[in-house]
Amino acid sequence: MKHLLKKLRKYEIMLRKVANNHLQGDYRSIFKGAGLEFDDLRPYQYGDDVRTIEWKVSAKGHGTFVKTFKEEKDQSVIFLLDVSGSQNIGAKGRKKIDLGKEIAGVLTLAALYEGSQVGLISYSDEKEQVVLPGKGQRHGVKIIRAIFQHENKSLKTDLNSMFTYTLNMVKKRSIIIVISDFIDEGYERTLKAMGEKHDVVAIQVTDPRETMLPSLGIIPIYDKEEDKTTWVNTAFRTFSKKISSTFTEEREAISDLCKRHQINYLPIDTQQDIVLPLIELFKYRNKTRKRG
Repeated sequence: MKHLLKKLRKYEIMLRKVANNHLQGDYRSIFKGAGLEFDDLRPYQYGDDVRTIEWKVSAKGHGTFVKTFKEEKDQSVIFLLDVSGSQNIGAKGRKKIDLGKEIAGVLTLAALYEGSQVGLISYSDEKEQVVLPGKGQRHGVKIIRAIFQHENKSLKTDLNSMFTYTLNMVKKRSIIIVISDFIDEGYERTLKAMGEKHDVVAIQVTDPRETMLPSLGIIPIYDKEEDKTTWVNTAFRTFSKKISSTFTEEREAISDLCKRHQINYLPIDTQQDIVLPLIELFKYRNKTRKRG
């Protein structure tokens, strides 16, 4: 655990240093702006978040008005970590689940450093574990242990169930960081609902093996989530093309969904270093906070 915390702290310090050199504005703002309570109304201005429009007042015909908020003292950052079987793809020590845990761990330390309350929900097709939001070094160690020492009850996926559970559990507007490969169906409506209620960041973790299946003839493909093997012929060029195009289409679909519903989207590949992609995310969040 000491070695793990040292590694994560090294990443977190590096992240902060790079952020301070590249961000125009307050690094602290990347974990701000979501723990808000209603304050007043004002006329809509170009660039305002459409989610803040007060439709009932605007419908009276005196112009379009948006809600203004004041920041709550205790900002909550909640991590939604997908721990289902599809996360176990990738090289040894660099699987999607490894990268997801690393990202959650680093951002936990960063959020706690900035004074936020941090919580964790690990999910497969059922609730795996929950750590309620808290502050301080001891709480940080508790979350890191929960992330890295967890053993699954199930390997199946149900993102719709995960988002529904979060919507029911997290009542106060919070920053919710979803870390998943988003390989599932039927979750779009609840993800949209979560984006309307909270400040959501969707981090999609991918691995090259998902699109670059070599031509090996007829081979067995084992589905960890369903615990069954299917035989497929990888020699057909149409098969590899279909795999690649399906992956691209699904990635574009989640990106478009997030864009339409004001959700920050970040794809990260298992072969990437996590610091630079996260800096790009922070740049974007810092820019939108400044504009707002």
